[in-house]
Amino acid sequence: MKNIIAFAGSNSSTSINKQLATYASSLVSETEVKVLDLNDYELPLYGIDYELVHGIPDNAKTFLDLIKSSDGIVLSLAEHNGAYATVFKNLFDWMSRIDGKLWSDKPMLLMATSPGGRGGATVLDIAKGRFPYMGGNIVGSFSLPSFNDNFSDGKITNEALNNLLLEEVAQFKQSL
Repeated sequence: MKNIIAFAGSNSSTSINKQLATYASSLVSETEVKVLDLNDYELPLYGIDYELVHGIPDNAKTFLDLIKSSDGIVLSLAEHNGAYATVFKNLFDWMSRIDGKLWSDKPMLLMATSPGGRGGATVLDIAKGRFPYMGGNIVGSFSLPSFNDNFSDGKITNEALNNLLLEEVAQFKQSL
């Protein structure tokens, strides 16, 4: 059985992106899913001076090992001021110091959502442009606009949007 990891690029205890990643990963049949929470992998703010004195923190190594040992990744990015949330960018920076191709060519379903009508489209575009240079094998992508209007009780309530996600999930599953 294939195993996938799912997580949000957020550390909010009520993260809408974690809710979306959890839902999307539950749609990938015949896989073992491990939902990760960035709060379990706290890291100091990346800086070369810190790295030279203290080395790379164990939590960055542990998270990277989870990526490398998975068969696929479901990631939903939070958008803060048009870019990655700081907690995700910090983890991303630390892991890149260990392995520049940190995504390890694992099939990835890349998503974003927000309360607004663009659904995190800006951060999704940034990631789609950047991740392939870092070993990202993006096999599907999805943006959920207006989260509060389209998601309830752990699932997407808008049938058309849910069908779009199901198509992306099918591509992701086929790539595992």
